[in-house]
Amino acid sequence: MSAELRRSLTLYSLTMIAVGSTVGSGIFRTPGQIAAAVHQPEYVIGLWVLGGLVALTGALTFAEMGGMFPGAGGLYVYLREAYGETLAFLYGWFILFISTSGSIAALSVVCAEHLLYLFGAGGDGHLVTIVAVSITVFLTLINLFGVKMGAWIANIFTGAKLLGLALIIGAGMFFARKSALAPPEPGEFDTPMPTDLWSAFAIGFVGILWSYGGWQHASYVAGEARDPQRNVPRAMMLGAAIVTLVYVLANIAYMRLLPVGKIAASDTVAADAMGTLGGQFPLAGPLMAFLIAVSTFGTTGIYCMTAPRIYFAMARDGIFFQKLAEVHPKWQTPVNAILVQSGWALFLLFFWGTFQNLIEYVTFMDWIGLMLVGTSIFVFRKKRPDMPRGYRTTLYPVTPIIFVGICLWFILFNLVKNPEKAGAGFVVALAGWLAYRFYFRKSRQA
Repeated sequence: MSAELRRSLTLYSLTMIAVGSTVGSGIFRTPGQIAAAVHQPEYVIGLWVLGGLVALTGALTFAEMGGMFPGAGGLYVYLREAYGETLAFLYGWFILFISTSGSIAALSVVCAEHLLYLFGAGGDGHLVTIVAVSITVFLTLINLFGVKMGAWIANIFTGAKLLGLALIIGAGMFFARKSALAPPEPGEFDTPMPTDLWSAFAIGFVGILWSYGGWQHASYVAGEARDPQRNVPRAMMLGAAIVTLVYVLANIAYMRLLPVGKIAASDTVAADAMGTLGGQFPLAGPLMAFLIAVSTFGTTGIYCMTAPRIYFAMARDGIFFQKLAEVHPKWQTPVNAILVQSGWALFLLFFWGTFQNLIEYVTFMDWIGLMLVGTSIFVFRKKRPDMPRGYRTTLYPVTPIIFVGICLWFILFNLVKNPEKAGAGFVVALAGWLAYRFYFRKSRQA
């Protein structure tokens, strides 16, 4: 199967991939965790604004590299060209065995939980797993049959989830409680206000970065984009800007409908916030459960579509399983790469466990990779100053310094506070290095 990937993705589709990859379970799951960490409404909103700053500075930084390398593979290609094959291989290894497969598994669990809630069948862990597996298999098949079908999922479901979030924002604007955005009352929280505010911010930032991760997925499918040198950078920047605006407005809406203490105690903030409208809109709760199911379904589909292009590019470079470089002659998709990723996600669903277990170290390792990619722009500015770019990062070098600096702070904090998560990630990294050193590199030299 030696066919080439088909260039059919428009700027709109790429932007919907960037937005849809980001807006998944985070905006519905993590606001309670963040409020519990920092208590004060202004701190909560401040953290979401800071997360938006990270996403925007990252998108502005990566956009320049997207214009320089408009082929399939995205961030893997940027690392390969900046630092060489070994580090690029390890990044692709992380994406397969931690980041994307773990995210697919976690998102499919959330989708399954809310689908079962809608049908009154929630609470059965085995049933959740069965439905989550079915969702993953179905979306894998959709993406096997062509990038246009995957893009259709991205366009339809991303538009639907943004419409649903618009309803939340509208409800917060027009049905606010009298004490909207008021400071918490004494005794409203089960835990006292943290004395170490920086630690509290860092704890809350775990949920922030989980929620904001994903805009970079537009770069993974650059090999199937129309006019990628222009459209891929635009899609990442537009995606990050749209998500930042929506997230900040959604959190303001939550706090206009619920006291911050109730937000902190909730794992289903969106449904609880809309539930306050029960007297006027009895179907508000089920509507939110449907919205979350739609959101996570669409994001899972996008992850099934985008990341296999990294493994495809690695295999084309000769440093991964060669079967993953094959493109189906009829569907023109990297079928083997898609199947391997989904197979590992199914393994995680059966043997790794719950949503919380799946995401605990995904975020940590994901942002190590993003930080390293962010540093690549300094290498390219020095070594390839005359290479055509299509776009040059705004306010360079301040923009990438902000991005890399915040990522580094987050990573160092988690190394100290959550060493077991770092240890698990480093075990995976060691396995990847050994696989590259003693198998992939030697097999290519043979």
